[in-house]
Amino acid sequence: MSDITISEAKRCLQCKRPLCKEGCPVHTPVNEVIHMLLDGNIVEAGEKLFLNNPLSVVCSLVCPHEKQCEGHCILNRKGDPIKFGMVENYISDYYLNYVESPKVPRSGKKAAIVGSGPAGITIAIILASKGYDITIFEAHDKIGGVLRYGIPEFRLPKSVLDKLKDKLIEMGIKIRPNTLIGPIITVEDLFRDGYSAVFIGTGVWNPNTLRIKGETLGHVHFAIDYLKSPDAYSLGKRVCIIGAGNVAMDVARTALRNGSREVTILYRKGETSIEAEPVEIEYAKLDGVKFSFYRAPFEITDSGVKYHETEVIDKDEKGKETVKILEDNEGLFPCDSVILAVGQSPRRNIVNNSKGIDVNNRGLLVTDEFGRTTREGVFASGDVVTGAKTVVEAVRVSKVVAEAMIEYMEQTSNS
Repeated sequence: MSDITISEAKRCLQCKRPLCKEGCPVHTPVNEVIHMLLDGNIVEAGEKLFLNNPLSVVCSLVCPHEKQCEGHCILNRKGDPIKFGMVENYISDYYLNYVESPKVPRSGKKAAIVGSGPAGITIAIILASKGYDITIFEAHDKIGGVLRYGIPEFRLPKSVLDKLKDKLIEMGIKIRPNTLIGPIITVEDLFRDGYSAVFIGTGVWNPNTLRIKGETLGHVHFAIDYLKSPDAYSLGKRVCIIGAGNVAMDVARTALRNGSREVTILYRKGETSIEAEPVEIEYAKLDGVKFSFYRAPFEITDSGVKYHETEVIDKDEKGKETVKILEDNEGLFPCDSVILAVGQSPRRNIVNNSKGIDVNNRGLLVTDEFGRTTREGVFASGDVVTGAKTVVEAVRVSKVVAEAMIEYMEQTSNS
């Protein structure tokens, strides 16, 4: 264990009312875990974290800690909060490496998990720990969903996901890679083959477009596609990224790590309106990402991006701006490649090939607060329901959905 991890753990005040726990969406028992660690009970600490959050090892790396546990730490009021993400990662990584899951008697009931992103993995682990026979159906060749194909290696090493896969297999969970549910295997087929419930956690993989001229040109790419396999792209030295969310920051930093020398984010508003987390913006700046504000793209050409300048006409109390486009003021941002990072939406593989599963006007699955879709026995959570959210938010909701699935499967088996 590094000295800094020990020193961070020892700084914990063991508050009677741990605000850090209240600030965490899944109420991670920060003070209890730290106390266990310092008392030499790292296995018990790891188990407590894993039972509370099966993706603790992931959340320790990718959570916006400054808004959650660390942001609520009482030490944050006058100094530096405890870097709990660092402590949590050490404990969780140790637990995954050295502790085997206990064998649980099987109930005889099967559940199908479609998609192995944050929601799917969470549901699979919870149900398997309760004795259900679980099969994960993954469209890609490896598990992880957005964790593997949407978060860069420098933020979340793929080795972490490989350890999670080992844990799933150890728990008796079956994994079918390269299996797309919808066109060939349908939801009806799953119920026919004895699955008591089906969970859909397929995420959002269809990139949004700007609907401007030039988006089909050969040097234009979608952010979600680029992040899947950046080595497959030859972007050139000068790259323009359209969009200013967390994904745009990830893409920009990845491009710089893969040979591009000048990467600029083109944004129609100013810095106070950027959708990305402040810490992600700071990291992007540290890596050398440039920003070009108040420019609204209206066409992509072989030589770059044509834009109109914008001006601020209003600003709310949080600094978010409303701008208007100055169509008389236009320019060209020259670049070798353009990457569009303007959001994603769900694919319709399952909905178009199944009966009774409704979606809203954004294409997201319609569910109640317990993840029940409009078709009996089919549940859903994660980005396919909410749109792109944080990993820990997917875990929080999926814990509720898992309990609803258990209740449903027990009721139907007794009826």
